[in-house]
Formats: sequence, structure tokens, C-alpha cells
Amino acid sequence: MTPDADAWLPDAHRNSDWDQLHVVVAGIGVAGFAAADALQHLGASVTVLDDRISDRAADKATLLEILGVTVKLGPGASSQIPSLTQLVVTSPGWPPSAELFRLAAARSIPVWGDVELAWRLRDPAQPAPWLCLTGTNGKTTSVQMLEAMLRADGLRSVAAGNVGLPMCEVVMDPTPYDVIAVELSSQELHWMHSLSAEASAVLNLAPDHLSWHGGLDRYTAAKGKIYTNTQVACVYNVEDPSTRRLVEEAEVIEGCRAIGFTLGIPTIGMVGVVDDVLADRAFIEGRDRNAAELARLRDVPSGAPHNVANALAAAALARAHGVATGAVSRGLRAFTLAGHRIATVATIADVTYVDDSKATNPHAALASLRSFESAVWIAGGLAKGASFDALVAAAAERLRGVVLLGADQDLIAAALARHAPDVPVIAVPDLDTGVMERVVAAAASLAHSGDTVLLAPACASFDQFESYSARGDAFVAAVEQLSER
Repeated sequence: MTPDADAWLPDAHRNSDWDQLHVVVAGIGVAGFAAADALQHLGASVTVLDDRISDRAADKATLLEILGVTVKLGPGASSQIPSLTQLVVTSPGWPPSAELFRLAAARSIPVWGDVELAWRLRDPAQPAPWLCLTGTNGKTTSVQMLEAMLRADGLRSVAAGNVGLPMCEVVMDPTPYDVIAVELSSQELHWMHSLSAEASAVLNLAPDHLSWHGGLDRYTAAKGKIYTNTQVACVYNVEDPSTRRLVEEAEVIEGCRAIGFTLGIPTIGMVGVVDDVLADRAFIEGRDRNAAELARLRDVPSGAPHNVANALAAAALARAHGVATGAVSRGLRAFTLAGHRIATVATIADVTYVDDSKATNPHAALASLRSFESAVWIAGGLAKGASFDALVAAAAERLRGVVLLGADQDLIAAALARHAPDVPVIAVPDLDTGVMERVVAAAASLAHSGDTVLLAPACASFDQFESYSARGDAFVAAVEQLSER
């Protein structure tokens, strides 16, 4: 690193001397492209490295090269760091164990995530506050609920980060936002160093992405970084004590408060549920005696318990920013769930078919199963190192039957044998994308009148499908075909 850059880079901001800097951006996906574009706009010398190559990547490379960015794609592209490199900016998908980061460490080159870069590139004249949330499950739904609440209060806002627009694009927008609703994954938080959110939340914690982080402790520590230097409110899940422990361990700005959200009756300093009302006992005067109505349960899409929890967490973040109580209910009424999230597809012969393909880990699948009294569960895919014993043990009494698909289905079958041996199981071993028609037909054969056939795979989709959305689309198509018979 040059002496000049060494002096200012640790405290770099929008108006720093970026034209003195040589930066490597790891990855040419959505986040990497936005980071490279922002850096070249500020005058930095930028090189993008990505070991993968595709038509889409080549198109992005052409655009960046027109702007003066150097792009190297294909196998081995990240095996060397250009000699003048002073900073590496990584996309969230790159694991800490990547060779590129070992090379950077050997040369004492700092590594930032694209969200860390975005935090530093905020407009110093109008630095929109960030309301940040993370969690194993419910992040996207919650951040989109939060965005709806903010907009219902007349604020220019956007849901961004791990969902929607990449953060580098958001902070470089020539029309500044009033406030930003930021979804952060554990991978993004791993690379964060200087974030100071106005308010932050961890929705829940369960084992996930363990192979990326190298274990549960590191995954949990990455999630907990969201609370560091929070200014107004650290929001935690009363029903998940591990989230409160993260708040208690966090170094926050003096005056920051711990705010709980609960599906039960809230005590002082919490938001929760009283009868059919989402109630605030955290952000009102006289909260030792009173509660303010934020919304009604009927305002929450689907009404499933985990979506009520998501709404409460979003409301706590919104209220920390000063959003009016009425805007919470208006925002929830204007909000619609994104696709493949506990979505009813059809009812055929008194059996309801529900698509929750977004349930890509055991914690999410259990939340989905708890929404139904009797279900034929469709599960399987890539386990990502997860265990299924706790899920099966907790859901066993709700299972009419199980249909298994995907590469790691044997892990779920073994858990079923241990904890629900009397539940009928049909395994569909095929790994082709047309497998869903056979899966749905098998599920229909196990279902009784009044049951729900639930696609909540508890696994990632990439063994058979391009994405969880593609998996959900295949399920919907198979159910529609079944209805035509």
C-alpha cells in the first residue's frame, strides 16, 4: 500500500482520494458489478476477478471495460492479485477460505465486503440512516415489510442489500434516500468493519451456512456484528434468547436501547401481541402503564406466527426511526408476500397445496410446518451441513406423510426413521428437473381430506433447480397439472 493510501484508507469516505487507489473487486455478480461501477466513478483503478464465466458475466465485463475497468474472467482468474493492489472488495458469496483472501492477507491488503464499501461511500451531506436486520429466516419478508412501513410514513426508502438493489448502487443514487431498509446476510456481516446502524435486529438464529463460516460459533458471531455501534435500538427476539445474548455482548453507542419483540403480551421495552393487536410498549410515553396499537393481526399477510414475528421486528425498527403508529398498519396492509413463501397454490379434492420453497433450512421448514395441523411434507435438496433431527422431532405429530427428493434426502430419511418411524415416507430418487410431477403425485397419494401438501424443503435447491424460485415454479406447475386430471 502506498504511504498516502495507508494514511486515509482506514477511515475512507465518499470524498477520499479514491483516484490514488488500485482496487480488486472479487466477483462480477450484482454486488460486484455495483461495487466496481461505484469505484471507477470515484476515480479508482479497478480490476474485477471472477473464476466463473457465462454469457451474463461477459456482458457485464464488456460494460465495465467500456468504463475503463479491467476484467479477468475464467478459471484461475483470482489466483493472482495485481502487484499494485491496495484494497480488495468482495462479493458476499466468496468464502473467507478463498485463495484470493489468503494472498491478500500475505501482503497485508485489507479486504472489505461490498456493503462495507457502501457504508463508507454514503453522501456525507445527506447520509441516510440504515435500519439493518439479519437472521436465519424471515429477513427478506421483514425488510420488505419495513420498507412498506417507511413509505407509508411518506419517506423515500428502499429495501436493499441482500435483497433488491445492491448497497453500492443505493448509496450512489443521485437522489438521496431518507432512510434505507437493509437486509444483511451472515456472509455480508462477516466482512463488515465500520457499520453503525440507526437500529438493528437479529430475527432468529439457527444453524445455517456452517460450511461457509467454518462452524456455528463463527456464524453466530457474524450475525451479532449487526449490533455493533448501533445508535438507537437493538431489536431482539424474546422467544430466541440467543439474539438477546448478542445484544448484551455488543458494543453500542451510549443511549442505545434493547427492544424485544414477542408473540406474547409485551412488557415494558417490547412490542408484542395483545388479543388481536400488535402493540407497542417500547416507543411511547407512559409505556409503564400503556401500550399503543400498531396494527391488527388481520393486517399481517398469511397470519402465520412467523410472519407476525417478522411484522413485529419490522415495526420495532420503523418505530426506532420515528415512524408513526398508523404507518405501521398502513404499510402492512399495502404489503404482499413475495413468491414461494407459504403461498397457497390450489385446493384439490379438499387437500390444500402450499408452496414455501423459500424454506431452505430446517428452522424455516419447522416454522412453516407449525402453521398446519396435518401436512404431507415435501422435503429435500442440498442440506448445507444441516441436521434434521430437531426439526423432525418437533414436527412429527403434524406429519401425515413425507415425500423426499434431492441429493441429501437420505439425511432427512434417517431423521424420520429415528423420530417419526410410523410416518409413511415416499422417496423420489430422480435428480432431473421434471421430478416435481412425480413428487406432487406421490404427495397427493398420501394426503387425506383436510390435509395440506406443503413444499418446505429445509434444503437448498441447487442440486436440481436453478434457485428456490425455480423449484417453487416447478411445484406450482405440477399442482396445476394435477388439478387438470
